[in-house]
Amino acid sequence: MTARLEIRDQIIETASRIFSKYGFRKTTMDEIARVMGKGKSSIYYYFKNKEEIYEAVIDRETEILRRELVRAISQADTPQEKLRRFVEVRMRIFSKLSNVYNAIRTEVVAHLASIEKFRQKYDREEIHMLQDILQEGVDKGVFRIEDTLLTATAIVTALKGLEVPLFWSGVRKDTEERMNDLLNVLFYGILNR
Repeated sequence: MTARLEIRDQIIETASRIFSKYGFRKTTMDEIARVMGKGKSSIYYYFKNKEEIYEAVIDRETEILRRELVRAISQADTPQEKLRRFVEVRMRIFSKLSNVYNAIRTEVVAHLASIEKFRQKYDREEIHMLQDILQEGVDKGVFRIEDTLLTATAIVTALKGLEVPLFWSGVRKDTEERMNDLLNVLFYGILNR
């Protein structure tokens, strides 16, 4: 990795921690530069503004999430196990990637066209991954689903409802129980018996 890319990655890593702690609105270029021990002009050499840094942070975290999901799914043998791993890994990683979560739910950054594109792209990717799992289950006679796209969309919507409690202290156990309840509803509602 070149020195330029290393510095850019350091900026993204530092900004990620600051965005996680203070949020998008309260984070400043000055603070990022101060924490890095660099002049603000050094930060501007790599990124033209805070929004561009935030986009880079979101891109990095989204790639981490996507990689983990693909890995978890590829290690499962059955469609049921793939679906279970998708839900479990998604929620576990999501709870760690607070910048992705904030980009998805925060109205403060909703005006940023790139974040809206990210939201739409991320939703499409998630739905596509789930649709593939569901279709495999239908093809193998394991799932009884008329419309895999509609079902995948419904699952993503249900998972979004479980995200908020992940960021409230003291309710993680409740969220895990709800996630298991959701999985039970999915399996007993779509498994052929």
